[in-house]
Amino acid sequence: MDSVVVTTIASPNPVLLAIARQASQKAIPFYAMGDRKSPASFVLDGCHFFSLESQRALPFAYAGLCPEASYTRKNIGYLLAMSKGAQSIIETDDDNFPEEDFLSERSPVVSGRQPEQSGWINTYAYFSDLKIWPRGFPLERVQSACAASVQERTGICPIQQGLANENPDIDAIYRLVLPLPVFFEKKSPLILTQGQWCPFNSQSTVFFSEAFPLLYLPATCSFRMTDIWRSFVAQRILWTCGWNLSFHSASVRQERNEHNLMRDFSDEISGYLNNAKIAENLEKLEMKPGRESMPENLRICYEELLRMELVKPEELRLLDAWLGDLKRLGI
Repeated sequence: MDSVVVTTIASPNPVLLAIARQASQKAIPFYAMGDRKSPASFVLDGCHFFSLESQRALPFAYAGLCPEASYTRKNIGYLLAMSKGAQSIIETDDDNFPEEDFLSERSPVVSGRQPEQSGWINTYAYFSDLKIWPRGFPLERVQSACAASVQERTGICPIQQGLANENPDIDAIYRLVLPLPVFFEKKSPLILTQGQWCPFNSQSTVFFSEAFPLLYLPATCSFRMTDIWRSFVAQRILWTCGWNLSFHSASVRQERNEHNLMRDFSDEISGYLNNAKIAENLEKLEMKPGRESMPENLRICYEELLRMELVKPEELRLLDAWLGDLKRLGI
């Protein structure tokens, strides 16, 4: 069974209505996690909305620790979906209009294209001829990371990133100096394996049950980096299981919520300065192989981010609560 998870401080808007409609048609549970600015009354058929108070009433240790006014309240939605028996979790945001295939049936076994090179892979270059790169891609690698030859590959991909058309997930520098909208080509999936890095986001992403622990979003870093740094940790741990990451043609169209681009730029500076180094350091870490080692490996990764002074000591307390909740859920 699938589940859809979003966070929102909006009243039911056209995007949420469209997701709820699709989810209802396919009998897929749809969970929306509210926050401090959420409306006092939120009613939407086909959507299970949880206010701050109802989140705190859930039987999760993490729910009592998660900060307010934080995108990471999405973690509570993930736990809720898991507790209801989800076998895959589809996450998106309240400004991503779902296309008809947004909730199409998926499998963790993916056939597609794998680049014949290692290191940083600009996945957008395999779906567009434009000079465009994903948010979180190291700026010092943008010029050199061009599309290369590919080979056909089938692999287990328990994390699958979908692209977004019109206003895709790009950093503030791109938005400030380069044109929009952008529409990606429909192409076969791109598969990344060990030694191949690319950030993925939380805007149109599927996690299958084997990778559920890797959903964890860190709370003590910039909002603009939480899903990006999660993606680096997740990729590193996927390798310990012999699994892959895949990128798919767009199944959402973003009409972006209002943003202050200079504030976004400021919030992304920690990434501009550290994204490449994070991957380099994570790649050097000694980790145990296998799915059963995932909780221990998560802690090893976040201890490294703490050592790099990119998250705060409180992050480990939040992570431990998350891992404790997973254990109680049998995950």
